[in-house]
Amino acid sequence: MKNTTIRALAFNAITAITAVAAISTPSLMAVAAQSMTAASQDDAAKNLNRLLTNTKSMSASFSQTTKAGKKTTNFSGVMSVQRQNQFRWETKQPAEQLIVANGSTLWVYDKDLQQVTKQSVSNQVGDTPALLLSGNPAQISQNFNISQPNAAKNYYVLTPKSANANFKSLTLSFNGGRPVMMVLNDNIGQETVIRFSNITMNKRIAASQFDFKPPAGVDIINQ
Repeated sequence: MKNTTIRALAFNAITAITAVAAISTPSLMAVAAQSMTAASQDDAAKNLNRLLTNTKSMSASFSQTTKAGKKTTNFSGVMSVQRQNQFRWETKQPAEQLIVANGSTLWVYDKDLQQVTKQSVSNQVGDTPALLLSGNPAQISQNFNISQPNAAKNYYVLTPKSANANFKSLTLSFNGGRPVMMVLNDNIGQETVIRFSNITMNKRIAASQFDFKPPAGVDIINQ
């Protein structure tokens, strides 16, 4: 479940999001229910595109809660994203896992399993929410249907156009122009809420943060 949870975000989705840390999934739904005016689909796409375009880079701590039935699992770690398609998602608790994208190649390293999965970023962009923050904002509407339930609130609901996506919906929330929370509902009934704190925006991140060299002796799986 650990691998599925982190991939289903991370990416598998943006990275996703908290000064809205006080906003839970139920309260997001309550806001939507109270909304008097939803933005049109075109306006929602333009508004989200503008916010993401202004996110050139981002570093933050994250806390992640995944609910599957009555079971709740908590994760925490640090992340960094930078355009184009540079991404680092490092889970530190309760187990160590590292996901790194350098613009062309995406690596998933499970330290406990001594296993690395290697795949092309181009095969993941339409199916990985976390890459929303590091990819090309203009391409988002090609891969997702975008809605903004309340035109006065900067939160957006994305549903994949691909029938092969690993998640059903993604809610992305902003506060002060910063991505602060992501709520991901996947295809096996899990809900993942990711909140960001200690956010740093639009500072150059060293390229070394997005480089990965598999440790000696690990199994490498190409996908």
